[in-house]
Amino acid sequence: MLVLSRKLEESIMIGDKIEIKVIAVHGETVKLGITAPRNIPVHRKEVYVEIEKENIRAASSGMPVETIDLLQHIFKDEQS
Repeated sequence: MLVLSRKLEESIMIGDKIEIKVIAVHGETVKLGITAPRNIPVHRKEVYVEIEKENIRAASSGMPVETIDLLQHIFKDEQS
């Protein structure tokens, strides 16, 4: 883990397109501003973990592959 110190209004860059800036500090709470391209999802970690859990639950729902194939075929036909 890389640990960096930043003061109010200072930033760090991740690659060329993601900037994380310290916006405010109130006691033990730090407010960050994140500038990133729209195609890069940005979530609080607890939200990200829940999304991952839900994706795993959905993927292991036990629906037979044949049913998934049938549904894909039906939806493909409706979009045409």
